[in-house]
Amino acid sequence: RVSIQLQKNQRGQRRRLRRRRSRIAGDEKYEDGVKWRFLEHKGPYFPPEYQPLPDNVQFYYNGKAVKLSLAAEEVAVFFAQMLDHEYTTKKVFRENFFKDWRKEMTHDERSLIKDLDKCDFGEIHAMHKAKVEARKNMSKEEKLALKEANQKIIDEFGYCLLDHHKERIGNFKIEPPGLFRGRGEHPKQGMLKKRIQPEDVIINCSKNSCIPAAPPGHHWKEIRCDNTVTWLASWTENIQGSIKYIMLNANSKLKGEKDWEKYEIARKLKSCVEGIRSQYHQDLKSKQMGTRQRAVALYFIDKLALRAGNEKEEGETADTVGCCSLRVEHITLHEQLDGNECVVEFDFLGKDSIRYYNKVPVIRKVFKNLKLFMENKEPGDDMFDRLNTNMLNKHLSSLMMGLTAKVFRTYNASITLQQQLRELSNKKLLSYNRANRAVAILCNHQRAPPKTFEQSMATLQAKIDARKEQLALAKSELKQAKKERKKNAVQRSEEQLLKLEVQATDREENKQIALGTSKLNYLDPRISVAWCKNMEVPLEKIYNKSQRDKFAWAIDMTEADFEF
Repeated sequence: RVSIQLQKNQRGQRRRLRRRRSRIAGDEKYEDGVKWRFLEHKGPYFPPEYQPLPDNVQFYYNGKAVKLSLAAEEVAVFFAQMLDHEYTTKKVFRENFFKDWRKEMTHDERSLIKDLDKCDFGEIHAMHKAKVEARKNMSKEEKLALKEANQKIIDEFGYCLLDHHKERIGNFKIEPPGLFRGRGEHPKQGMLKKRIQPEDVIINCSKNSCIPAAPPGHHWKEIRCDNTVTWLASWTENIQGSIKYIMLNANSKLKGEKDWEKYEIARKLKSCVEGIRSQYHQDLKSKQMGTRQRAVALYFIDKLALRAGNEKEEGETADTVGCCSLRVEHITLHEQLDGNECVVEFDFLGKDSIRYYNKVPVIRKVFKNLKLFMENKEPGDDMFDRLNTNMLNKHLSSLMMGLTAKVFRTYNASITLQQQLRELSNKKLLSYNRANRAVAILCNHQRAPPKTFEQSMATLQAKIDARKEQLALAKSELKQAKKERKKNAVQRSEEQLLKLEVQATDREENKQIALGTSKLNYLDPRISVAWCKNMEVPLEKIYNKSQRDKFAWAIDMTEADFEF
């Protein structure tokens, strides 16, 4: 079987990974699973406490001024700050906000405030806008003072000692309370993100380190000394019930090592992916229904870069699914559609409640199996009722060490980028963004068009029109004068016009596609670094400062001839 053949190629993989990890870290080797031997830090930085509204700023209900309790007033301010945003016009957002806001009110406030439409946040909103404008118009001295204050916070909380080396911490500030927005049409948008207290936080550090002190009057939830993990502090947020972590900065040694290992595992898949594909194609004819379901799921995960889908956390209400948790209602089968013999139509909410809609031609064996899986089932029944993510990943790990469904997503994203860059060899930066866009479309990375999109496009079009007029004038003058200087002016105008037109095309094509997610999480950075070296494109055009820091390991080690 293919799994036996693949196991032969796995010998020594773990040893090579350990050697590479040690080389990246530049430190002594640790036993398996150990990430550090000494970790010391100051703990997280908490946002300042809420400051009540000044006496001249009022909240009104049904036309009358109402003095709110501090807890209710703080939540009212969160809503007032967002009045310019379309979120506050959405029914779900408003209903969730009002329900959570009333929980923060006193009994008397709840008895009075029963209708959000009768609430007037105008003065609070005006105060917020005035503060925003004041920040924009700060003097140089004020900006310098603010910068110095922020630097003091970074100096105290922004670094740790990891094995006695000073390392920068990534997100050392705990997120302040506010209203949850989510992505897409998230059913929990508008809910109150509660203030995190020290009593909610688990601290992770060495037993022999200086344990960080909790803020005065408080204590930590727990002090933990776990050197098999790389997080420094953690807590559970109240909206999704998910665990949040304070981690090392993206360019730390441990982060670089983890990134390298992730992309190396995806790169290893390249050598055995055809064997795995051959096996799941054979499994489409298996006598075991569970094996057939696994084969179809793998076909979609491989072909469409679908997420596998995980079990929902307790209390999670968003109806989001992945491949293994698809229901019958999420799939429609078409024969003879758009010139294709067998087409599967997907329509479901994926991660972050982003809609996934796609019509995909498939091979007949997959189509027939889907028909079989749907027999005698209701729309709400599971499509793959004999499969879950754990079963799928257990099978994949038997085929290749470290292989999971997510590795397919990383592999297909990276290989797509490399292939696209080879095919798109002109208009350098536009080619890269188009290759990146192909990956973002494959992975269903969407975004809402920016609010200023139409305005910015109109401004850019005005520049293009003006440049066209200049070019026409330069050509006219060249025709009359026939001088070398005029010829240079025409050439310069043509180059500037082309640059603006490429920029407009790029901006239009990126309108609803989020390029950053795949660039940061799914694309092996060594592909981009090698492309930049080959095409003589400055790396700054592809990666911003924080991204260059994150991928410092790839920038330092990658040659122009790198192949994923």
